[in-house]
Amino acid sequence: MAYSEKIQSRSIDPAALEMLARAEELGIETAWDRYEAMLPQCGFGELGVCCRNCNMGPCRISPFEEEGPKKGICGATADIIVARNLLRMIAAGAAAHSDHGRDIAHTLLLTAEGKGGGYEIKDEAKLKALAAEYGIETEGRSKEEIALDLARAVYAEFGKQEGPIQFTRRAPQKRLALWQSLGIDPRGIDREIVEIMHRTHIGVDNDPVNLILQGLKASIADGWGGSMIATELSDVLFGTPKPIKSEANLGVLKEDQVNIIVHGHEPTLSEMIVAAAQDPEMLALAEKYGAKGINVAGICCTGNEVLMRHGIPPAGNFLQQELAITTGAVEAMVVDVQCVFPALGTVAGCFHTKLISTSPKAKFPGATHIEFHEERAYEIAKEIVRTAVENYRFRKPGQVRIPKEKSECMVGFSVEAIVSALGGTLDPLLEAVKSGAIKGIAGVVGCNNPKIQHDYGHIHMLKELIKQDVLVVTTGCNAIAAAKAGLLLPEAADLAGEGLKGVCKALGIPPVLHMGSCVDISRILVACAAIANALGVDISDLPVAGAAPEWMSEKAVSIGAYVVSSGIFTVLGTVPPVLGGPEVTKLLTDGAEGVVGAKFAVEPDPFKAAQLIVNHIAEKRAALGI
Repeated sequence: MAYSEKIQSRSIDPAALEMLARAEELGIETAWDRYEAMLPQCGFGELGVCCRNCNMGPCRISPFEEEGPKKGICGATADIIVARNLLRMIAAGAAAHSDHGRDIAHTLLLTAEGKGGGYEIKDEAKLKALAAEYGIETEGRSKEEIALDLARAVYAEFGKQEGPIQFTRRAPQKRLALWQSLGIDPRGIDREIVEIMHRTHIGVDNDPVNLILQGLKASIADGWGGSMIATELSDVLFGTPKPIKSEANLGVLKEDQVNIIVHGHEPTLSEMIVAAAQDPEMLALAEKYGAKGINVAGICCTGNEVLMRHGIPPAGNFLQQELAITTGAVEAMVVDVQCVFPALGTVAGCFHTKLISTSPKAKFPGATHIEFHEERAYEIAKEIVRTAVENYRFRKPGQVRIPKEKSECMVGFSVEAIVSALGGTLDPLLEAVKSGAIKGIAGVVGCNNPKIQHDYGHIHMLKELIKQDVLVVTTGCNAIAAAKAGLLLPEAADLAGEGLKGVCKALGIPPVLHMGSCVDISRILVACAAIANALGVDISDLPVAGAAPEWMSEKAVSIGAYVVSSGIFTVLGTVPPVLGGPEVTKLLTDGAEGVVGAKFAVEPDPFKAAQLIVNHIAEKRAALGI
């Protein structure tokens, strides 16, 4: 189908293009319209040189005019302002992921106490392994007794005053020693986030380097703390992912079924929605209203959570949340926290769709609020599903347009699943890297951003990397983009270089491995630490790299900071708001390498960005003598 040049410029996904044209036809505003209405965006904001941290301002440093102000009212320079703003982004991102981890710990605690409304411990082996890390006795004890002690120990990680955070001890000894020498070994998750807010208050820390080091410290508390807690405890409660097949894109929606979309980030809600949608009582009610079943689909990271554990198909990634409603086939979009547009209520109001908010932390205009509490989890999930089912009768068939596009995918490659696929040891992977069949490994992750054509950065970077024998591991919205493009299938190995293709064919795995949601980037850290320990080196010595081609959120800033802090070169596809501070920019893109063994690069062109990664991997291989 032919689309206008404006529509074509917005996405490379045919299903997204169809719904964008449909939205334009119906006069429905989307994120792309709001982005274009915002142009030109504030130049001071883009460079990070505006400050609102006190009420003497707002202040801005003018890099555009020679005579413009060069200091804020308090005397803060551009670098001080940029560093403080960057730190506040890290604090917000670390808080978001770590609060996710805290909520999962709370669910484990309730489950152990017998107060969880339908939750159970599904991976007892992982529970015991985690308990051993914390020095918790397991012999002769029930899983509930062990879980209770583990939940309490994990809870303590958030409020610790002196540390260490237990999971940071998974990092190689060389990396730990480096963190300690720099003073960035985190003490407690909440303490490091609060200290950022204190340091960035007017008149406190005004040394850009000192500020950045605190940002790295808080980000480590996220990646090796809050995010890792979220991942590990989710596996205990909901099961450690194993390879499973599914489908992805808007075509997974069903014309003759009740469609419920779960959107957000916390699996406590989505797990129960999936269970309630299979309840015979709910299925009978759906049949009563003329539907042939109940179809659950996902958007964003909660979609990834139920995808990798249950095969529930994702309807799309971040920028497709409005487009999913625009199909006219969604009875309910059920949201919890993070990356949810406040505009969804307006779009839902154009159709019969109910937007249902569930978290006490997150309410949205135009939404029906059904508050979710773990103690009554299944009961509340049934109420939500019942609300969706009863809404099916109000669907307007003439408004329904579901794109046909959907692709098969193989997902669920946890570290445990990867080791299992390799025969129980990392040795085959190490041998493939040493032989050059696999040149290196890239973790490609992150959001969508309307500044970049939807999925363009993700897909072209992935294809370019695997073509050059780089094995890719992926999470978040990048993972969903890869699923839609067919890159999460073993058959996609035909697009890879000869070396990677041979490895994938031999193992029956895709060249791009789906590792989960955004918090599951912690799985990548665990894998890198295991490889580094097996080789007797630091993570910074490995032929590995990270990338976020279309990132947009504060969580991504924290992720990037902890990935670089862990010693992994990272390429960003959208420009962070730091260019107004030349000292800060130089530190992040150059000086950091001499401090933590890794640095950032910014490259919007995914082909050039992929080449930066390939070149970096080649340098690391040469240094290792392989």
